[in-house]
Amino acid sequence: MTIFSTPEPDLEDRQVLEQIHAFRSELTDILRVPRRWAGGLRRSMLARAIQGSNSIEGYDVKLDDAVAALDDEEALSTDEPTFAEIRGYRQALGYVLAMAKDADFRLDVSAVRGMHFMMLSHDLAKSPGSYRQGVVYVHDETTGENVYEGPPADEVPDLVAELMAGLDADGAVDPLVDAAMAHLNLVMIHPFRDGNGRMARALQTLVLSRGGIGEPAFSSIEEWLGGNTEDYYRVLAATGAGAWHPERSAALWVKFNLRAHHIQAQTVRRRYREAGKLWLAFDELISQFGLAERVADELFDASLGFRMRRSTYVRRAGIEERTASRDLARLTELGLLRSVGETKGRHYVMGDRLAELVQNALSTREPLVDPYPWMRERLAGVATPIR
Repeated sequence: MTIFSTPEPDLEDRQVLEQIHAFRSELTDILRVPRRWAGGLRRSMLARAIQGSNSIEGYDVKLDDAVAALDDEEALSTDEPTFAEIRGYRQALGYVLAMAKDADFRLDVSAVRGMHFMMLSHDLAKSPGSYRQGVVYVHDETTGENVYEGPPADEVPDLVAELMAGLDADGAVDPLVDAAMAHLNLVMIHPFRDGNGRMARALQTLVLSRGGIGEPAFSSIEEWLGGNTEDYYRVLAATGAGAWHPERSAALWVKFNLRAHHIQAQTVRRRYREAGKLWLAFDELISQFGLAERVADELFDASLGFRMRRSTYVRRAGIEERTASRDLARLTELGLLRSVGETKGRHYVMGDRLAELVQNALSTREPLVDPYPWMRERLAGVATPIR
């Protein structure tokens, strides 16, 4: 019995790996210097990871509802069943964040099953933390066909144990490749009744972080996968060929993940630079209109497209409700924010003046470079994606 083996990176892969590590090293150096916008950017990146991973599973997740889950607040628009899924994933991600830097943490079978329980404990019918007891199929609702069949249930415990033992090896494999293979093997083993995709993506983020690839908020590719779901399904289909085939090559899968890391790293670097430009513009606004410096956080959130509540502002700024109301009224008067809804459900979004400021600050964006420009055309030829 064996799992998918790790392919040897070719020259193209080695060049891309070198570029990714250069991006990550640059970002690590930047983050060592305290910046006012780093916390807000980190928060938004975590929210995007939650949004991306859940959207792959068909859940309609608004970005600020993902933020609400991070802030332990009520959802603004998502229904309760969907928000329960978001909260569960946020709980598992919180575990990843906590354990990433814990020298005493052991990444083993118990850790994986514990993560699954955290993710799905809101729905006991899904057997959180327990392996599946029967055959599992991945069903394509658009065609009515079963497009993937996992290995027999009685093989699952040994397969997961083999996977985790390999992750606890000597570290000879690049962490980016090791994490990609952890993702592939877990999603192909399909050890649980539900949540296998989210678990595989969370495990990938944890392996990356344990391997020293930056902070989880900035090293995760879950956002990118959520924005490229069809290609994600197609590369899994091309690798798995419809059933448990660990003898097949995982080379295309590894390239796909390196491509995701490369583009996501460029995106994070660009966002960090753009955040610096925005905060300089906020400082000018604060000086021009005599605003309190605390409103910069709210302007930044609004510039990212978040919907904001007064209660959140009160908590984050550590101010009284009366002060918060006065601040928000002033920002609305200046056209920096716009209020939406009645008193109880009222929230605030980016106003016209702030939208114009954002557009001017970000008018020249750095283009993103695709390190594997041939890949999309190749994936387009894969007929049936795994869903």
